[in-house]
Amino acid sequence: MKSVLLMFLGTFLAVACSQPDSVITAEVKARMAVDTTVKASQIEVVTDKKVVTLTGNLNSEAEKDRALEIARSTSGVANVVDMLSVRTGAESGDAPEPDRSIGEHIDDAVITAAVKTRLLDDPRVKGLRIDVDTREGVVFLTGSVRSKEEGDRAVEVARGTEHVKDVKPNLIISKG
Repeated sequence: MKSVLLMFLGTFLAVACSQPDSVITAEVKARMAVDTTVKASQIEVVTDKKVVTLTGNLNSEAEKDRALEIARSTSGVANVVDMLSVRTGAESGDAPEPDRSIGEHIDDAVITAAVKTRLLDDPRVKGLRIDVDTREGVVFLTGSVRSKEEGDRAVEVARGTEHVKDVKPNLIISKG
């Protein structure tokens, strides 16, 4: 009986340790979905070789800390890459928040809208997966892309938008 129990336990551990990335991703997402602190819809979860990458723009440090804790404590996760940003103002993303006039806020909002529109219109870019934030004409792109080429194209589209002074990409390549 003891040897059967040990064999079962060994088999269980082997299966648990060999969880496919898709199972790990699903488990992390499910655990976040039932958590009262985390807004799972704002977090993208990608797993590659048991390394979980979390991307998104969150409303608080507490939410970010809890999301990281959930991912790190999920069975089968070898490491967690933190690509989460905490919103620091009315806009989303992690761009710095310098003192700005109302006119500068409006100018940045116009640039943000123009870049987002161009990303959504570009057939080579999944614009819904990229958050755009602008500070003093500098555009911050946060999110995920399917390839380096898509990321490069997103940066190119942003740079080609009128009044953009610079582009700071924070894009990860995901397989989703």
